[in-house]
Amino acid sequence: MKRAKVLRNGELVGWLTKEGPEKYTFSYDQTWFDDPQKPALSLTLPKSQKDYRSEHLFPVFFNMLSEGVNLKLQARQYQLDESDYFGLLLRTADKETIGPITVHPINEP
Repeated sequence: MKRAKVLRNGELVGWLTKEGPEKYTFSYDQTWFDDPQKPALSLTLPKSQKDYRSEHLFPVFFNMLSEGVNLKLQARQYQLDESDYFGLLLRTADKETIGPITVHPINEP
């Protein structure tokens, strides 16, 4: 299992988890959820106390990845399979992203 914290402008929004080859979960942090001034992460992930589950990487995160030649170069640089979208997200979306969302890996034993 791989986990990441999702931030918006440096504030914790929630947690993204890959639990298996085709099993992704996103859940909002309780502090973010409780603040009515804080927006939803995306239209496809409205604020909710339930965990969102998907067989594919959620679109808001998939769209943060490079495409084409840049994706191939990043996969080669980080020695990852080009189809390891979660791995690529964890390696590339922790800084200098387009927009306010960043994704930071959590190193768990």
